[in-house]
Amino acid sequence: MTGEEKVEGFLLQDRVRVWEGFENIHNELYYGKKFDDHVDLSLSEAMHLVERDELVVKDDDKEYGRKELFSKFCSYDDEFQQKFVVYSDLRERGYILKSGFKFGAHFRVYPRGVNPYKDGPKDQKEHTKWVVHSVPEDHNLSFAEMSRAVRLAQNIRATMLWGVVDSEKGVTYYKVERITP
Repeated sequence: MTGEEKVEGFLLQDRVRVWEGFENIHNELYYGKKFDDHVDLSLSEAMHLVERDELVVKDDDKEYGRKELFSKFCSYDDEFQQKFVVYSDLRERGYILKSGFKFGAHFRVYPRGVNPYKDGPKDQKEHTKWVVHSVPEDHNLSFAEMSRAVRLAQNIRATMLWGVVDSEKGVTYYKVERITP
């Protein structure tokens, strides 16, 4: 969006709503969930667009700076910091991320260059490559929790990844698969 005016989003606590100028960020960059007259962005999507200077977030008439907005998002979501690190890392690598909530994870990840909104029969639609859950490096994960996550991912023919965020905000990805002897 170089040289263009930034899109304005309005904070609604658990999301950011964009009423005008959302076509590019939704239709071409694949951010947000589209409704008839607006797009709702997750907190990670909104923060990433703010970091890229493509979005300004407001609350009434107040415009938030990056640091203030990041702190506000962290106050809404205890896991926001690690989720945002993983979200940004994968987005900067060219992947498209959508909510993984219904699969018990933070994100669904689509391969580079696909259109996750492709119309047509289900068998011709683009498919999730990974289901990703972000955790801090000191997170304890039970075998039962790991098994459930892997099985949910396999049910949609995706691979389960854990994005482990270290104290320097680096991310290491761990793939866990179920094998049958």
